[in-house]
Order: sequence, then structure tokens, then C-alpha cells
Amino acid sequence: MIQHHLLLCATPAKALCSPDPAVGLESWNTLKRLVREWGLEDPSRADGIVLRSKADCLRICAEGPVLLIWPEGIVYGGVTAERIERILKEHVIGGTPIEDWIVKRMPFQPSKR
Repeated sequence: MIQHHLLLCATPAKALCSPDPAVGLESWNTLKRLVREWGLEDPSRADGIVLRSKADCLRICAEGPVLLIWPEGIVYGGVTAERIERILKEHVIGGTPIEDWIVKRMPFQPSKR
């Protein structure tokens, strides 16, 4: 079971939202490290695994690096390495989004099959 999928627009080819790729790269490396260290990708995790993917562009060209958290569709802006830990603790593990850092909500619609 997948609990969350975290999509981080960290090092875009055309940096419209975050002109310093070093900031995005540091955020990405911190996200990878914490997900691994905290056992969030462990298949036996009771709450389900947390996947993480680096995206080139999430089409939210403001306040980057940006992090989209699925399935809620919550987008955080200004996601520096320092913010990653709090987002993981409070939102991903704790279930409480950090309202002050949310730049957009993109709720997913259920499939109409």
C-alpha cells in the first residue's frame, strides 16, 4: 500500500520558479535521505510506504522548489532542505498539513470508469 507519493520539482531544466538549482538539489538529497533513514519506504511499514520522485516541472512556476503531495494534492512552495523535515514529520507522518507553506491545492478526482 502507498501512503503518499512526494513529487519534488527540484532541479528543473528551465528554472522559472527556483533559479538556484543548488537549493533544489539540496532539498532533493535531504528528502531522499530522510525517507530512507526514517524507514518510510519500508514495505512492511504499517501506514504504507512513502514514494518520492524528482520532477523536472510540476507546472507551478512560483515559489520553488515545489513539493506536490499525493493523494491530497497539496503543493508546498519554498521547499528548502530545512523545510523538508517539518513537512515529513507534520504532514506525511502526522497528517497535519502546514498551511502557511501551501501555495496551491490540486485535489485528484476519482476515476469515472
